[in-house]
Parts: sequence; structure tokens; C-alpha cells
Amino acid sequence: MRMFTALADPTRLRIVEMLAASGQLPVSDISKKFDISAPAISQHLKVLREAKLVEVEIKAQQRIYTLNPSGMSEAERWIGKIRKMWESRLDRLDQFLLEEVKKSTKGQRKKQ
Repeated sequence: MRMFTALADPTRLRIVEMLAASGQLPVSDISKKFDISAPAISQHLKVLREAKLVEVEIKAQQRIYTLNPSGMSEAERWIGKIRKMWESRLDRLDQFLLEEVKKSTKGQRKKQ
């Protein structure tokens, strides 16, 4: 789950959010939004590329970054699995609690 390690860093998460909002950005525009060096931004972008969360296209002297839909889909699938697991657990908890309420209600009626 390299993607989650990559997204755990606030700078990288913010880069992904910027790309989601704008569609694509040259590295120079990304760098302008941060108070860190251009080489540091390049390193963050490298981590995002290696995690398959972003793609780069070289146009003349510019590197243009976009989100990688397949990388984002992988994250979405994983989150979906976790969501289903928790929904199942919560459904079982709900059923258990309903049964406990029924038992409690029956016990109170017998006392009256």
C-alpha cells in the first residue's frame, strides 16, 4: 500500500489535492505553492510517481503533472474493501444490540 505511505505526508497530500482541483499543473506552479525548495518538491513528486498516484508528461522544458486514475482507483478499491468489512461488523453489532433490547424489554414486562 505504497500509496497510503505517500499520502501520509501533508505536502504530498496537498499536491494531490491541487492536482485533483486543477487537472494538471507544471512543476513550477506546484513549487510556488510551498515554502520549500524546488528539489524538495521534485522529491515529493517522485514519491507520488513511484506510488502510481501521479503521472508526468514532458512538454518542451516543462514537466506537467496529472493524477493517475489507475493509481487512484487502486486506493478506492482498497478503501471499498475496508468499508464493506466495517459495514458488516456494524450490521452484526446492530443485530446484537437489537436482540439485547428485545431481551431487556421482555424481562421488564415479566416483572410488571
